[in-house]
Amino acid sequence: MVDMWELLDNEPFEARVAFRAQVRDLVWNETRRRVSFLGLSEHGGPTSPNALAPASAAAKVLHIAYLEVATEAGISARELANDAATRAGRAAASYAELGEAAGITRQAARKRWPEAVGTHWALYLLTGKRHPHGRAVQVFRSSSKAIEAGRTAVDEGGLTDDGAVAAVVIDSGRQAVWACYFDNGTYAPEEITLPEDLETVPAPGEGEHGEWQHRWERHITRLL
Repeated sequence: MVDMWELLDNEPFEARVAFRAQVRDLVWNETRRRVSFLGLSEHGGPTSPNALAPASAAAKVLHIAYLEVATEAGISARELANDAATRAGRAAASYAELGEAAGITRQAARKRWPEAVGTHWALYLLTGKRHPHGRAVQVFRSSSKAIEAGRTAVDEGGLTDDGAVAAVVIDSGRQAVWACYFDNGTYAPEEITLPEDLETVPAPGEGEHGEWQHRWERHITRLL
C-alpha cells in the first residue's frame, strides 16, 4: 500500500517538498487547536510536535492528538481519492490510468476501486448541418439511456442548424453498438449499421481515434 504522504516521483522535487510542508502545517495547526487546553495556542506553545520534552506528559498528549489529526487527514485524503477515481471511471478512465495517477499498478487500482471502472457507453454526436461539423461526447452507465439520448438529440437536432445530425453509441469494449442519422426524407432519426471499418472505435488519446472520427463524419455526410 502506498504511503498516503508519498507524491509521484515525476513531480518537481521542490513542489513535492512544498506540498508536503503544507500538509504538515495543516495537521500541526489543527493539532495545536485541539490541545489548546494545555495552554497551546496559534501564536504560543511549541513550534513543532517535537519541541516538548520527549518523556513529558504534555508531549504524550500532543503526539496522540497529532496522530489523531494525521489519521483523519489520511482518511479524508482517501475519501477524496475514492471520489476522484469514481468520477474518472464515469468519464471512461481505465484502471491503468487510475493506477498511474495514484502511483500504483493497474491491478492495485482495480483492487482498491473495484467498482470505479465498469461497463459504460459513450455517446458520440455529430452536430451542425453543414461542414465543418462539430462533435460532442457523453458517457452513460446504461446502453438504453445512451441510445435514448442519442435518438432524442438527433430528433431534436433536425429543428436547428447546429443540432445533432448523427449519433453512435460505443460500449466499454470500444465497439459501436448503435448508430443513427437524421433522415431528411422522413424528417426523423434513421437507425443504420456502420461499415465494418467503423465498428471498432480507438480509445481517445490514441492516434487512430481522430482518424476514426473523420471517417465517421465522411460516412454520415454521404448519407445526409
